[in-house]
Amino acid sequence: MTYQEKIAGFGELSLVVLDPKAHAELVHGWVTEPRAAFWGMGSHSVDEVREIYEFVDSLDTHHAYLIMLDGAPVGLLQTYQPEADPVGERYPVRPGDVGMHLLLAPGRRPPKGLTTAIGPALARFLFADPTRLRIVVEPDVRNERALERLRREGFTFADEIDMPDKRAQLAFLTRERFESEHAVPA
Repeated sequence: MTYQEKIAGFGELSLVVLDPKAHAELVHGWVTEPRAAFWGMGSHSVDEVREIYEFVDSLDTHHAYLIMLDGAPVGLLQTYQPEADPVGERYPVRPGDVGMHLLLAPGRRPPKGLTTAIGPALARFLFADPTRLRIVVEPDVRNERALERLRREGFTFADEIDMPDKRAQLAFLTRERFESEHAVPA
């Protein structure tokens, strides 16, 4: 277990390091759902998903976690150091930047408000490292739901950028802004 936090009204959120062999079939089921089209893995086989996450697992700069709620998997969190990722070639990376990708399990309807509750918990996880000063995200510009969620969560939008596989909206959430808007849970 990498991180745990009680989320009022939802239960115990925990982050578990993704095991590519053990979790490939589960993650494959999520990334190939039509609602996960922006994840870019819709045509991948289970073996290809496993190979991708074995590669991610081999890197010191990128990490993948299952998001669990009361012990049941509900999503996938990936973190990365922007300077070691293609996004880092498209904006001036600052010391303390940490990148994040989030996929909530698209195969089932999450309880109302879960997405809103999980976002701050994941930010608290990322900002638990005192060297991290800013969260960087780059969702597909067509992913209106993700963009709206990021606005609500306090991200500041910057330029649109061309990534290898998409046109993306670059956005940032500073530690200072997050801490001013979100109290630490009791």
